[in-house]
Amino acid sequence: MTNRYPEIDAVLAFIQQHIDEPLPLSRLANYVAYSPYHFTRIFKERMGLSPLYYVSALRLQRAKDLLLRTNLSIRDVGLEVGQQSLGTFTTRFTERVGVTPAQFRNSTLQADNNFRTLQMLDNWHTPQLLGPPYGQVSGTVRAEVPFEGVILIGLFARPIPEGVPLYGTLLSSLGDFCFTGVKPGTYYLLATSVSWGMQAMDMLLPQATLRTRSRAPIVVSPATTVPHLDVKLYAPRIDDPPILISLPLLMNHFLYKVGHFSNRKEIDS
Repeated sequence: MTNRYPEIDAVLAFIQQHIDEPLPLSRLANYVAYSPYHFTRIFKERMGLSPLYYVSALRLQRAKDLLLRTNLSIRDVGLEVGQQSLGTFTTRFTERVGVTPAQFRNSTLQADNNFRTLQMLDNWHTPQLLGPPYGQVSGTVRAEVPFEGVILIGLFARPIPEGVPLYGTLLSSLGDFCFTGVKPGTYYLLATSVSWGMQAMDMLLPQATLRTRSRAPIVVSPATTVPHLDVKLYAPRIDDPPILISLPLLMNHFLYKVGHFSNRKEIDS
């Protein structure tokens, strides 16, 4: 964990404590007595995201919690997280979580089924894309504490696990991973885990799962080789972005790739 701009930790705690209140940029900057311009610059250097993008991500995490733990209508959930329009809330939620609010609310059974299928799975290998101008990103996943379970790892366009990863897979254990056929571009490696003893709610609201993320972007180009990555799963830290992507959706995609599902590309509605 970087100690650069430690005052950002106080802002993150403030945001998390007041996520149900209006949080304009001016209020966040005033909290640490900075100008909005300077505050935005150092926040983005520390987090990789703008302050308001981080706030919106945290509110979507709050929406996920409300969908599963309350009987509020989807419209009311949107209102609770500051979205006046049901259509806008549904669109943003779907883009960043990967499924609609209704699908997410009804995905507990799907999560259980996918997890049980993974526990019995023998074939964990997915087809690989080869050939120029594609590159390769490989590395080794370790953990700071003993761990047995599923590791969900992917390359994302932003330093936050949202939407479906551009390249992603599941690992049955700690150890090596490799993405081949990676098109030239800039990516961020993010991963989380689900231990074999977890329940569906732990997968749908992965706020306590071990995770890791690359602080610096990973640049893939035809002329260079990306160095082998050594990444470590750790307990959640205050400056970790929320895990927005639906983990059962990623499991479903993985099972489809390995041929376990014959024609299933998204979580049942």
